[in-house]
Amino acid sequence: MQVIESIFNYILGLGAEVFVPGLMILIGLIVGMKFREAMNAGIILGVAFIGMNLVIGFMLNALTPAAQDLAEMTGIDLTAVDGGWTTAATLSWAWPFAFLVFPLQLLINGVMLVLKWTKTLNVDLWNVWGKIFTAVAIMYVTDNLYIALMGASIIVVVELLLSDLNQKSIQQVTGIPGVTVSHGMNIFAVTLMPIDWILRRFNIFNKKMDASALRERIGVFAENNVMGFIIGLLLGLAAGYSIGDALVLAMQAAAALTLFPMIAKLFMEALSPLSEAINDFMKKRFKDREIFIGLDWPILAGSSEVWVAMILTVPFTLLLSFILPGNAVLPFAGILNIGLAVPALIVTGGNLLRMVTLSILTTPIFLYIATFFTDIITDLARTTGAIALEEGQRLTWSTVEYPAVRYILTELGAFNLIGIILAVVWVILFIFYRQEMLKRNKELETAE
Repeated sequence: MQVIESIFNYILGLGAEVFVPGLMILIGLIVGMKFREAMNAGIILGVAFIGMNLVIGFMLNALTPAAQDLAEMTGIDLTAVDGGWTTAATLSWAWPFAFLVFPLQLLINGVMLVLKWTKTLNVDLWNVWGKIFTAVAIMYVTDNLYIALMGASIIVVVELLLSDLNQKSIQQVTGIPGVTVSHGMNIFAVTLMPIDWILRRFNIFNKKMDASALRERIGVFAENNVMGFIIGLLLGLAAGYSIGDALVLAMQAAAALTLFPMIAKLFMEALSPLSEAINDFMKKRFKDREIFIGLDWPILAGSSEVWVAMILTVPFTLLLSFILPGNAVLPFAGILNIGLAVPALIVTGGNLLRMVTLSILTTPIFLYIATFFTDIITDLARTTGAIALEEGQRLTWSTVEYPAVRYILTELGAFNLIGIILAVVWVILFIFYRQEMLKRNKELETAE
C-alpha cells in the first residue's frame, strides 16, 4: 500500500506543467502523431501552463495585497481567518487516504468513457486534491471512509458530465477545438444558471457586454492594457496607496491583462494539432465518437472578462461580509474569487454585466458555506498538525469552490434532512442546466 501511495504522490508531485504535457505527448503518440510533432506540442503545452501560472501568480501577488489593505481599511472584525485554497489543499494531502482518490478518479473516468457516459478524458489530475478535500470534510462529519469516497466519486462524475456540456462554450471562448475545462469549480455553474436565466429576461442584461463589445463602444478604454491600468489604479487608490504605488499597481495590472491573451495563444498552438489527431484517430476506429481533453481552468485565463469581473466584485464582497448576519469570514487570502468568475464566464458567455451581477448575488453563498466549514477546517488543522494555529485562532477558505455541492454532500453524508432536500433541489437545477446548455450547444453548432 505504501509503494502505491509513493508512486501516486511522486506522479502528482511533478505538477501540472510536467505531468500534463508528458501525458499529452503519450496520447499524441498513441493516436498517430509523429514523435517530433507530439514532443513539440507537449513542450509548448508545458510552456503555456508555466507562462499562464507565472502571469496568474504575478497578477494575484499584485492585486491581493491591495484588496487585503482595502479589507483592513474597513475595520471589519470577523473571527475566521481566510487561508485561501492552499489551506484546503494542505489539509487534503495530509489525509491518510488521499492517495486512494487518484486511482478512483482514473477508474471512474475510464469506465464512463468505455460506457459512453462521457466524452471527456480528464488529464487535469493534479486538481484531484479538490475531490480529496470533499472526502475529508465528509469523513470529518461521518467518520465513514466509504461515504467519504462516495462523495468524492460523485464530484468526479459531475465534473465529467459538465465538461461535456460546457465544451462548446469553452471552445467558443478559447478557440481551441476538442478541449474542455474539467476543473470542479465549474460545478457552481449549475447554481448560477437559473439566476442568469432570470437576468436574461431583462433587456438591459441581454446587450453584448464582453470585452470585444466594450471596445466597439468605448474604444481604447476597453483595450486590455488600458482597462487593466484603470482598474489597478482605482483599486490602489481605494486601498489607500500613494499615487506612486497606485501607478505601479496600475502598470502591473495592465501588464497582466496584456500578457494573458498572448499566452493563451500558446494553448491553442499546442492543443489544436493534438485535438485534430485525436479526432482523426476516433473517426477511423470509432464512428460517431469524439473525445474531449479535460484541462485546468488557466486555458480560460486569457479572457479579460474573468479578471475584470473578479476585481469589480471585491468591494461588494467586503461589504457583504460586513452586513450579512451570521457571517464569520473576512475574505483575505481568497479575496479574488476565481471559483466564481470562471463558471460565471461559461454561464454568461462573457457578458460582463451579468458576470458581475451573478458574482454579487451569489457571494453570500460562499461566505455562509465558508462559515459552515470553519469549525471543520480549524479542527482538521489542529488534529493533523498540517497547519499551525495560534490559541483561539479559527481558519477557513472564503472562496471554497463549488460551495453548495460541498455543503450538500457533507450534510447528505450525515443523513441530515437538509442535505436530502438540497440534493433533490440541486439535481433539478442540474437537469435545468443540462437543458439550457444543450440548447446553447445546438445554437453554437448552427452558427459554425
